[in-house]
Parts: sequence; C-alpha cells; structure tokens
Amino acid sequence: MKAVEIAKAGGPEVLTLIDTPQPEPGFGQVRIKVAYAGVNRPDALQRAGLYNPPKGASPLPGLEAAGEISAVGAGVTEWAIGDAVCALLPGGGYAEQVVTPAAHCLPVPVGLSLKQAACLPETFFTVWSNVFMRGGLRAGERFLVHGGSSGIGTTAIQLAHAFGARVFTTAGSDAKCRACLDLGAEVAMNYRDVDFVDEMKAQGGANLILDMVGGDYLPRNVRALADDGRLVQIAFLQGPKIELNFAHLMMRRLTITGSTLRPQSDLAKAEIARQLRTHVWPLLASGQISPVMDQEFALADASAAHTRMESSQHIGKIVLKI
Repeated sequence: MKAVEIAKAGGPEVLTLIDTPQPEPGFGQVRIKVAYAGVNRPDALQRAGLYNPPKGASPLPGLEAAGEISAVGAGVTEWAIGDAVCALLPGGGYAEQVVTPAAHCLPVPVGLSLKQAACLPETFFTVWSNVFMRGGLRAGERFLVHGGSSGIGTTAIQLAHAFGARVFTTAGSDAKCRACLDLGAEVAMNYRDVDFVDEMKAQGGANLILDMVGGDYLPRNVRALADDGRLVQIAFLQGPKIELNFAHLMMRRLTITGSTLRPQSDLAKAEIARQLRTHVWPLLASGQISPVMDQEFALADASAAHTRMESSQHIGKIVLKI
C-alpha cells in the first residue's frame, strides 16, 4: 500500500511517500480502507521528534480517518466488511489502509461525507473528554477556548454552544474572530488587540478554560478564571514551563487539570466513543453542529498540508485525500 512515513525528525519536507505492506487486524481490531485522513497538530509534533507513538502503535503519522472497513479481526462483532466508519487511530492514518480497535470506530453521521467524517474523531474525542468529561462544563457557564479557529476550537465552540454554555474565544485575526462568532461564540477576541484577562474579568471570569497555548498563558488563564473555576490544559504551543503562584489556586478554589488523548487506554477511548455516539452524533445527524473544513491535499502532498497547518492561516480542519 501507499503510505507517508516520517523519514527523520524535521520539518514538513521529511514526510515521504513510500510503499509498505498493509497492516492486518489483530484481536478486537478492524482494518479500514482509508478515504480521507485528518491532519492534526500531534502529527506535526511526531514529525518533529517531539511526540513518540505509544508502544505497539504504527510509526506512521495520522490519528484519525474515515473510510470502509476492509477486514475484521477475531472477536469483532459490531462491524462488518463494507461498513462506512470514522475512527480514532493509534497512528498510521496517512496510508491507504490502517488498523484500529473496533471500539474506537463510529458510524459516519447521517448526512456527512467521508471527507467531513475524517475530521471528527481526534477533535471530538479531545473536546468531549476534556471539556465535558474532565472539565464538567454545564449550561449557563462562561467557557473560554483559546485558538477558536483551529480544529479543536471550532469543535469546542459548537459543542459548548449546543449544550447551553456562554462561549468566549480568542483568535489571531478579525476574519478568524468572525468565523468563531458564526459558530456560536458570544465574544471572539483578537488576541493581538484585546487582553482576554480583562475581557473575562469584566464578564465575571471564566468558569472553564480550554487552553492549548501554555507558556505565559498559564498565569493569565488563572487570572481570567472566576472563583471555583477550572482550567483544562491539552497542549503547550508556547511551552510547558512557567512560574505560577499557587496561592491564587488555594484562595480562589481553582482547579488545573489536563490530558493527552493518545496515551490513554483503549478502554478509556472506547468510553469516550460511546458517549460521543450517545450525546453528540445525533447533533451531527441533525445538522445542529458540523465540522469546519479548511483545505484538502493529496496523500503525496502531506508536507504541504503540514506547512498549511503550521502557518496557522487555516480555519478548521485539513484533510488528506487517500
């Protein structure tokens, strides 16, 4: 099969199209003939040598895909060859075939194309598990998500709005801010012009913040929280280390937590998939929410897709057409 490998740690140019044997599904796994694969920040971190795959995972990049099941392993009863699915992957999505646990697959939502479905797993698993399961977002709460025009951001805005939260976000241009407002954000702040700390304080503080920036955003996020507020950290684009006065956490009863998705157990990911199918897939089928698409690239042009993503000019998801 054709696939894209990381020839060595480096920039987008190290992504190389190769021929490699197709994988075979093991117990509890399915193999998917990939139609589209999503492109995500963790792929770029892996390419740069900063995010190694878990033990036993494919070394090929790609954490989500959509297509048709082409083989089922022993013990799989819920899927059959020919079923259209989208799936969270342990790796290997930049390829014509990929294997993943059957419990990490979800049906393509009614009304969505395979291209759209390929954009769902990584961001929806991440947002649901961190904003709702870990962060406990409730209707009426003030929710701030940074990077509102990213794949994570556009998903978080729509889901939080759909479940009744008041949504605030930051983005890097006026055009991106307008896109966030169209998705359901109440306030979208161009971080080049507006101090989100001052804005959130004026609103009474954020009850929950979802952040992927890190660095000097960490103490600013703490200041932007309301008393008893929660900060959920899912990435560190500006670095994981900063000086922070924990006395503020004690005096204001704040909570700082976070997670990464890929190292979690298969069982934990299966539970996230179950909750998504119950609570979120009906919203996708009804058209109340939908993935925001940016640009499509051929598999052989994976390096251009990474360049596009790392330019931060995109709004929504980037996909590879397999």
